[in-house]
Amino acid sequence: MTTTPKFRVTLAQTDDDMRAAQALRYDVFVVELGGTGDMVDHDAGLERDRFDPYFDHLLLYDDAAGRLVGVYRMLLAERAREAGQFYSEDEYDLTPLKATNRRVLELGRSCVHPAYRGGPAMYHLWNGLADYVAQHGVEILFGVASFRGTDVDSLAQPLSLLHHRHLADPELRVTAKPPHGTRMDLLREDEIDRPAAMVQIPSLIKAYLRLGGVVGDGAYVDHAFNTTDVCLIMDTAAMSERQKKIYGGGA
Repeated sequence: MTTTPKFRVTLAQTDDDMRAAQALRYDVFVVELGGTGDMVDHDAGLERDRFDPYFDHLLLYDDAAGRLVGVYRMLLAERAREAGQFYSEDEYDLTPLKATNRRVLELGRSCVHPAYRGGPAMYHLWNGLADYVAQHGVEILFGVASFRGTDVDSLAQPLSLLHHRHLADPELRVTAKPPHGTRMDLLREDEIDRPAAMVQIPSLIKAYLRLGGVVGDGAYVDHAFNTTDVCLIMDTAAMSERQKKIYGGGA
């Protein structure tokens, strides 16, 4: 980046907005991570699926560079009913979350342009997300987050750490579905090398953990996307005031 970014967060409103989001997702999830899907358009360079029309899409633009640099998509329960399910229900049994009768929001397809990672871009996206959460009275956030690759044994350290130290309480504990659901407690707790495990945990998952996020029971091996997924859950009521300030940028 040769100029100072001028960030702007907005919701997708037009077909051009949606295509820009799908193009960034293609660059990250297909080109970079090796994923695919039934509706991926390789000729146009778009990563899309049947759920896109039901999600609200949070977009982060760098107006100084004139490009889209970050995407988050968000699905409210009423829109999930229109879609027939939450996206995550292909991977996880969400019965415990639904049984709470609380206002839930599913998050997904979070990605940032490589040139903007490790800087303030994600902070701006999360501020936009916090505004959306407040506007819609959301009480529980959830969604799958991914480790790269499908070799579960190579992820034994981080998956075991998540299971033993960050497992959701029973009332929120969703479970990975067969046939691609797999145990996360691959190691005993006393066998975990925490520093080594933390190195393998993606930064987005670490951020959710810092905010009090927890994980469901089991990981899901997504061969189409070349990822191993965990379901992250965050109860906004359980967040401390300090955490809320971090999450909402003090707003």
